[in-house]
Amino acid sequence: MSFAGKGWGSGLLGVVIFSGSLPATRVAVAGFSPLFLTCARAVIAALLGGVFLALLRQKAPARSDLLPLAIVALGVVVGFPLLTALALLHITAARSIVFIGLLPLATAIFGVLRGGERPRPAFWLFSLLGSATVAGFALLHSDGGSLAGDGLMVAAVVLCGLGYAEGATLSRRLGGWQVISWALFLSLPAMALLALIQLPASWDGIDAAAWLGLGYVSVFSMLVGFVFWYRGLALGGIAGVGQLQLLQPFFGLLLAGLLLHEPIAWSMVAATGVVVLSVAGAKRFA
Repeated sequence: MSFAGKGWGSGLLGVVIFSGSLPATRVAVAGFSPLFLTCARAVIAALLGGVFLALLRQKAPARSDLLPLAIVALGVVVGFPLLTALALLHITAARSIVFIGLLPLATAIFGVLRGGERPRPAFWLFSLLGSATVAGFALLHSDGGSLAGDGLMVAAVVLCGLGYAEGATLSRRLGGWQVISWALFLSLPAMALLALIQLPASWDGIDAAAWLGLGYVSVFSMLVGFVFWYRGLALGGIAGVGQLQLLQPFFGLLLAGLLLHEPIAWSMVAATGVVVLSVAGAKRFA
């Protein structure tokens, strides 16, 4: 299999893992404050990443890599988790999908600005079509919005797109899992201090669902998913592989249908078909 093919396969696996992030965050913020949740998930993931770095004796990043790693940390370790957690206090997980549909486009734009990629004009048409399809589908299946919640999601998408593109560019030199592990490790002192400051006043009222949500976003959303995602972006191209995020909402809805026996509407099937064609077109012209 070619490097590009491996990149798309790895990226798809990352998207599958990320598909549970927003629902898990929605559950977790019912028991934890958004700031504590953001810090705790970063601390847990950083400790796991640090263990891997030590066991595999990874060389410390060069001084020139520290600023890009700080940008990665700002985008995906702090910015996106905190802003989405705050947004989900105001809007539903379903409505947040409206903005997640814009994330592939944001990633592609930063891939051009930070990664030096130059997709062909047809790529942008397919990217816009896919983003509009996801946003339109989510709007039809969500309740009313909130100005505060919507604004926080827009900011989260911008920071996340920047973090994805910067991390993918850096992964070409350091490796995918190394990038997210070093970014987490560098943010560990500040995140640990804030987590201690934001400790819940009482642990008694936190149910099992909130703990499971914290566990998922800490291990899978914050670490394991990025191992595959950054590898995919680095091998297959930031702009192209980034379009796979358009499938993320539909993976989440499909899991809900299979595991929770929720009905799958015809509109979901139709929207998924359009998105698959959009991703295929974006792959062709990326």
